[in-house]
Amino acid sequence: MNKKKILLLVILTIAIMALFTACIPGDGKHTAAKPAGFLWGIWHGWIAPISLIGGIFNSNLRVYEVMNTGWWYDLGFYMAIISGFGGLSLARRRISRKNWE
Repeated sequence: MNKKKILLLVILTIAIMALFTACIPGDGKHTAAKPAGFLWGIWHGWIAPISLIGGIFNSNLRVYEVMNTGWWYDLGFYMAIISGFGGLSLARRRISRKNWE
């Protein structure tokens, strides 16, 4: 790889990491008056591995937002954790193809 591609890759990696860490649970953005909802639950589920690593270095960060709307946040969070960017659909697709052969 040439130097321009490596530099672009480093800049892109830093930008993606900044995007992911900007909305980690426990950062103080959500309060009792403005709790995290369903879509925040999905987002927090997707970035849970990053939140876990960040929590090692900063004790204020959490994997799960405690200031949430309740059942709806939980549903979004667990849907994202279980599916993981389409993991379930890919597994189902593989299983269904094997059954047809």
